Amino acid sequence: MAENTFPIHNVDDIVNFYRNEVLIGQEAKHFTKADLVPVPKPEAVQTLYMRVLYLLFRFRPECHSMVPLMENIQYPAYHEGAAAILSVYTRMRQFLPMCMVYDFSLNDLLAPKKLKTVFILSGIMNFLHFRKQRMEVMRDKEAKLRADKEKLQLCNKAIQEAERKIELLTTIPPEQQAEAEELAAALAEVQATTVHEYKEVNARNENIAELKTRIAEKMQKLAQVKVEVSEVKEDITRLKSQIVESPEELKSQMEKMKETVKKIKNSIKETDECVVEIQNRVQNMTHSEAALQKVYGLLQDLETSMESTKQRHKECQELVAQNEKMQKELKRLCNEEVHLKRVLGMKLDKECKQNIRRQKKREMKEQHVQEVLGQCDQIQQKREEMADKIQEITGETQQLKAKIKSLREVCSKETEKAQAVYDELSTSMDELHKRIEQHISDLKVNVTKMSADF
Repeated sequence: MAENTFPIHNVDDIVNFYRNEVLIGQEAKHFTKADLVPVPKPEAVQTLYMRVLYLLFRFRPECHSMVPLMENIQYPAYHEGAAAILSVYTRMRQFLPMCMVYDFSLNDLLAPKKLKTVFILSGIMNFLHFRKQRMEVMRDKEAKLRADKEKLQLCNKAIQEAERKIELLTTIPPEQQAEAEELAAALAEVQATTVHEYKEVNARNENIAELKTRIAEKMQKLAQVKVEVSEVKEDITRLKSQIVESPEELKSQMEKMKETVKKIKNSIKETDECVVEIQNRVQNMTHSEAALQKVYGLLQDLETSMESTKQRHKECQELVAQNEKMQKELKRLCNEEVHLKRVLGMKLDKECKQNIRRQKKREMKEQHVQEVLGQCDQIQQKREEMADKIQEITGETQQLKAKIKSLREVCSKETEKAQAVYDELSTSMDELHKRIEQHISDLKVNVTKMSADF
């Protein structure tokens, strides 16, 4: 007891635990601390052990009192109390080593002591706590295994659906293969034409940019010319106001002004020609822009189709990635399943061994029960024979009762006759007594007379 491997609990904790976890019904209500302290009651301790055996091994308490009916046992009722105690003792001797209790004796059932009983009950309590924890762990593992199996089934279904979708997306049906080939050829042609058109558009954009730069330069020159013309007009007005010089100078200035005007007109004509050319080019550009918009619409349609194909390609890639993830998860789940199968195999082996042991025990019990039933059949046969004898005896007793009744009737009649005779005799005897008394009195009188005469 000093080298125990489990804690020894208080009496209050033990009482509360056994009332809540082991005992049921009225037994739990009536079980108190007084059943263990200061001196444990044997009946309470025995009921506790019986309930523990029932909780763990489903061995019912009333089965402890079953006595095998044998021919040599004359009074089997005398053996019932001892059989129950010996049955509990043998079962507890088999069970308590699991609780690390190895020194259980018959005295612990018949005259239990406080410290030893508390030690044994603490060991059983520790074993029940351990059993409860292990059962919870096993339930959690079973629930996790079921959830993993369901996940595995869902993953398998999702993988199968993804493979079907990939097959549907990757395989072109034979009805649409011709259309797909035509679309591929049309796409190739459109891509070639779009590349050519892009090159032409880029070249025209470069030309337009050069023309815009030229127009900007021409406009700057026009602005400068306009500024110069305005300055010249200002100078003319100023010179007109200062006309006091010689006519020769005026003529020379006028010639210079005419030359400048001619230059300006020539530059204006050149600019007008350039503007006409630019307008023509702009019109050509508008026509080209309309053609380009048509091509751009076709390109947008192609882009939408390409985007749809890209989206399908992305979906295919996502499905492939998802398939890979699912396969990885499936491998992980398969590994877990293999591990769990190994654990289950070990558990099943243990259960098979336990089932074999239980089967052997059941066979032993069945053989014992069959022996008991054979003995019961023999006893039943003896009982039937005894019943037949009892019936014969009852028949004889009934016959004797009938004879006794008839004899009683005869006796009652004869007693009545005897009573009548007795009554007659009594009356006659009374009369005789009276006569004798009278005779005696007469004799006495005669004697007195004779004595007087003598």
